Amino acid sequence: MFLGEFQHALDDKGRLTIPARFREGLGERFIVTRGLDQCLFVYPLAEWQVLETRLKSLPLTKADARAFVRFLFAGACECEPDRQGRIMLPAGLRQYAGLEKDVVVIGVSTRVEIWAAERWAGYVAEAGESFEKIAENLEGLGL
Repeated sequence: MFLGEFQHALDDKGRLTIPARFREGLGERFIVTRGLDQCLFVYPLAEWQVLETRLKSLPLTKADARAFVRFLFAGACECEPDRQGRIMLPAGLRQYAGLEKDVVVIGVSTRVEIWAAERWAGYVAEAGESFEKIAENLEGLGL
């Protein structure tokens, strides 16, 4: 399980150091792809395979299903950290997520997310204002 929030910075070559706490769970190779809310999703290979199986079951005749699968898979790349735990984020993924220098890497249960620091701060501020209302709408959580 991935938990926590970590501040990091991209180096001049577009490399990001994956927090040490997440490296073991992600494994030697993992998948990075475009995520929702203009962040990047990072999946361990086993979790990616579970997601892939679910997506394969979507009806090919539904335009929304085709669009979502294209969005997720076309933006995906397999990453392998170097000895310092850094990965090279492709320019297209950096551009999609607005990653320039300061980034936030967060754990979200079965995946990791990579956010531009400013976007994350804005998201947290907005979500924080409506957190209680969101929780009310998600009945059965047992909070």
